[in-house]
Amino acid sequence: MKLEPLIIAATSDIAGKFRGKAFPVRQFEKRLNRGIGWTPTNVQITCFDSIAESPYGALGDLVLIPDPETPVEVEFDDGLPAERFVLGDIHETDGTPWECCTRSLLKSALDRIQEVAGLKIFGAFEHEFHFVTGKCPLGSAYTTAGFRAERQFGEVLVSAIEQAKLVPDTFMKEYGVNQYEVTVGPASGVRIADHATILRELVHIVAERLQLNASFTPLRNPESVGNGVHIHMSIRNDVGMPVTYDPTSTHGLSPIAGQFVAGVLKYLDRIVALTAPSVVSYKRLTPHRWSSSFNNLGYRDREASVRICPVSDLSDIAKSEQFNFEFRAADAAASPYLALAAIVHAGAQGIEEGLDCPDVTEEDLSLLSPNDLVARGLTRLPQSLESALANFEKDKIVTGWFPQDFATIYVKHKQGEIAYLADSTEAEIYDAYEAVY
Repeated sequence: MKLEPLIIAATSDIAGKFRGKAFPVRQFEKRLNRGIGWTPTNVQITCFDSIAESPYGALGDLVLIPDPETPVEVEFDDGLPAERFVLGDIHETDGTPWECCTRSLLKSALDRIQEVAGLKIFGAFEHEFHFVTGKCPLGSAYTTAGFRAERQFGEVLVSAIEQAKLVPDTFMKEYGVNQYEVTVGPASGVRIADHATILRELVHIVAERLQLNASFTPLRNPESVGNGVHIHMSIRNDVGMPVTYDPTSTHGLSPIAGQFVAGVLKYLDRIVALTAPSVVSYKRLTPHRWSSSFNNLGYRDREASVRICPVSDLSDIAKSEQFNFEFRAADAAASPYLALAAIVHAGAQGIEEGLDCPDVTEEDLSLLSPNDLVARGLTRLPQSLESALANFEKDKIVTGWFPQDFATIYVKHKQGEIAYLADSTEAEIYDAYEAVY
């Protein structure tokens, strides 16, 4: 029997899951106009497949419309069908963007910063993940032996990345047990999150093809270092020129980039509910894990929430093109679209408010007293998902960045996720997140 090739139109939802519906490839052009049917209450399916309280119930209809610029087709040598998927936007049946479409939410944030300051966002996501059952020997952190242990995976993944029309950058053995890092080249606007979504899916696809089990869980157990998502960003003007770098400033941030970063840090203890949105995320966001614990700006500091990244005098790329800052208080439990939307909105808010760029910290902030932290305008990040959600929900500025009902829907979704784990032991909670991400 001849197989009928299928392609999946999919969306990265507020659970950080990639969900969609397949249709015959030969219908692709038609589906660009009419899309495929979608159900509003799907947004309340948690990462554990429980359904959180939903305002939609069994009512309503939506349309998931593929973006013609995003189809991915990857061929393998294993005799199985090619992997095909396409990213899409969720619309009301009259064509307007749906209030909980994460890709549309990011587009709205990007439109805002364009209107506020004439700026475009340029950047890339850096992902860490681990193999649930790996073969790296003790002592393999950052080693060539650790690389060789999963060379086949790395080389197949790079091939898949190239077939998906992304630009492969690096693949390396990370510090953690059976942990790896993969990066791709930068993109502009919504493509930044598109590429992050595609990359995550490719990691899972390649792992499955090679009979491996990859997980992006934020933290696999209390002793592990955890898997972070580091979002590298710079800003450009209307004609595409980089405007993040100012060689006359102390650490290179231009005044407008400083305002953007100041907005991110001012609102960080609220938006972290969207960028690090799992129960175990807050076990990772603690001091001395090379993650983030405070709303601080650091220079080459890998425990800062926003880090000014170094530039190289040896590079053939101009410093203004190299220069970027890195948001580190994120993980792969978040949809790339929603995480980036929250950051861009906070940055735009900082520009609108004309905030001053914060001072760079250069010490262990966990050693400072609460009074010293307050005096320096520093805040400890929430230490639980419940606390982060409360901060988010009560801030009318932050919730006002999104459609009217979004904040309520999002909080109820996450409360449903928390409720699912209510009777679980700590070990069971870690295992549950490792399995679903």
